[in-house]
Amino acid sequence: MEIHAYSEEYLSDAQRILGDAVDFAVISLDLEPDVFGRTFAVSDSSKQFAIGNPRYVAGMNGCELARKVLIETHTPFTDTEDAMYIEKSPEFWSGWALAFYQWYSNCSFSEILDAVPLSKIIAMYPTFHEMDIMQFTRSIQDKMKKAYPGTRLRIRRETCGLSQSRLSTESGVPLRQIQLFEQRQRDINKTSAETLLCLSKALYCRMEDLMERTVY
Repeated sequence: MEIHAYSEEYLSDAQRILGDAVDFAVISLDLEPDVFGRTFAVSDSSKQFAIGNPRYVAGMNGCELARKVLIETHTPFTDTEDAMYIEKSPEFWSGWALAFYQWYSNCSFSEILDAVPLSKIIAMYPTFHEMDIMQFTRSIQDKMKKAYPGTRLRIRRETCGLSQSRLSTESGVPLRQIQLFEQRQRDINKTSAETLLCLSKALYCRMEDLMERTVY
């Protein structure tokens, strides 16, 4: 079961907008890439962008998005006029590619940018910008797996302070099944919707929050 972050109809616009936002913030506003990356990751705008809110992924340009992020996070900057160029920079590509990976994986921007800071994505431009986007996606996925060795089920369970046996009791899912999911000996993405629903209710999250982000 593959779940993307939002409807594919918004993806092209979302990539362009985030590409322009990164380009504008780093080049025109002269912010350090990781300053803007961290700021974007913690902003409410990134959360709205990540779920495909049309106002964010289609209803504003990249310069407007960058300003909104900086203002709502109280990040100082010296404003300048909008600048969006036909010739695309490595900074634009990094935002464009980041938007695709977030849509494809359904991870949060915070998760992604904690594992792979924006400066490192920009540094991937010489190698990946002429390749199919899935090559970049697989590379980011490898970095995500190294950054988050535990399964999403285990991370969520531990965040909630539950043992495996307690989760089994709370959810009604057999203890052995939970163990196999966390050991990656059974693919949680291929389990029944009923099992995911029971686990998600016990862990107070969405079903898709427990699914592993697999890139083929």
